[in-house]
Amino acid sequence: MPTTTDPTRLSELPIIQAPMAGAAGPALAAAVTRAGGLGFLAAGYRSAQAMGAEIDELRALIGDAPFGVNAFMPHPAPTPAEADATRRYAGSLARAAARYGGTVGTPAPGSERDDWDAKFELLLARPVPVVSFTFGLPAMAQVTALKAAGTRTVATVTTPEEARVAVGHGVDALCVQGAEAGGHQGGFGNPDAPAPYGLLTLLTLIAGQTELPLIAAGGLMTGRQIEAVRLAGASAAQLGTAFLRCPESVAPAAHKAALADPAFDRSVLTRAFSGRWARGLHNGFVARHEAEAPGVYPYVHHLVSPIRKAAAARGEADGLALWAGQGWRLAREEPAAEVIHRLVDEMAAARKACA
Repeated sequence: MPTTTDPTRLSELPIIQAPMAGAAGPALAAAVTRAGGLGFLAAGYRSAQAMGAEIDELRALIGDAPFGVNAFMPHPAPTPAEADATRRYAGSLARAAARYGGTVGTPAPGSERDDWDAKFELLLARPVPVVSFTFGLPAMAQVTALKAAGTRTVATVTTPEEARVAVGHGVDALCVQGAEAGGHQGGFGNPDAPAPYGLLTLLTLIAGQTELPLIAAGGLMTGRQIEAVRLAGASAAQLGTAFLRCPESVAPAAHKAALADPAFDRSVLTRAFSGRWARGLHNGFVARHEAEAPGVYPYVHHLVSPIRKAAAARGEADGLALWAGQGWRLAREEPAAEVIHRLVDEMAAARKACA
């Protein structure tokens, strides 16, 4: 394995598959890695044991090739006021549960930590090539320990201020996430009103304040876009929605179909599904519940999760969290390797056009 601490140089191509919880499993990560990119597993909402099983499965598919694991950072326990707001939202979700044949979930005490302590111990005992952090940073001593074990560390940042904190924490690279990104905004906070930076502006600001490798994320769907963010200072590009319709993706069939359905005509930032801002296609669930959803993550996620699963079982996209970046219309139904090969051809064409 290469000895570089730069995670963007571990793979043949500057293409990273985003760690999409609920869509990116070992099959997708393996397909991307075998095609020359860097595949990622999503450990969010999974136990340490389940994370370990997926790591073993992926390693069986790709051998010693590099890959990454993404972990969600712990959140504070809800305040009494937040707990009350969560209970009120649970009551309002009863109709949605009945609509899709599901139930309203019951958040378990301590779920705000997402089993991070056990995941950290497993990642320390059985090191993986790359670990990225979303929703904040672990303790500096934990970052140091992972690096000492040979793991490259990546912090997800959404503002220049977060980037400065992450650099001071000693991470090896930054994943710079713009407002265009599908799924959760991975920043440190959960403001009442989101005002995220666009990717190119954010990338330019952060590139001017650090020498760390930067991974650009947010609405990227084509090789031309990859070349554009590299010109703006990124070492690599992270794409998620571009892989959602691949057969290796484990996203629900209704989610994949919605990406090509003209009935879904816009993407929005919403807290209705999890209590944190996340970008997805506007549907009936968002329309009915956005205004009342409290910003209490991950408790709102655990309330809604059984409803989403019931909607998926029925094939009803109206009840799903249709996470998608702003370029979702460009997603194709094709194997992940073909996505990679097309991106490479588009990158070459872009470079030739600029020569």
